[in-house]
Amino acid sequence: MSIAEAITNEDRHYVKRYIILPMIITAFERDSRYIEEQLKTPGPYVDVIKGAIDRAHKDLMDVKKHFWIKGIKVYDEQSTEIGRKAKFMCRGYTSFIELRWEYIRAEASIMMRKYLGLDISSFYDPTLPKELKEKY
Repeated sequence: MSIAEAITNEDRHYVKRYIILPMIITAFERDSRYIEEQLKTPGPYVDVIKGAIDRAHKDLMDVKKHFWIKGIKVYDEQSTEIGRKAKFMCRGYTSFIELRWEYIRAEASIMMRKYLGLDISSFYDPTLPKELKEKY
């Protein structure tokens, strides 16, 4: 690539995933602990959640790999009353992103279903490129 390209929608998609995935992993871990404490036979449920955590960790590693390849770095991430915001650099360009809690809840709910092995095809964003639909 001889000329630096501007920040693409795909780059922003990965930044969003970078913000949301750790929250999903934390929620799964919390729910797993709760199930272990409250149910008489937690084993099968905890196993499903642990599998979901492993799949979420794998996706987070894929996001970090994409960051390394594309030269993306997220910094100054913080929570606000209306959501999460973060500044990031991408191929020399600086930008920021702000995700509202409503958006985060909706996306996390869909992604959690995917990691648990449920069908999420009815939730796909029609503007998402086809290759990303299969991945996320």
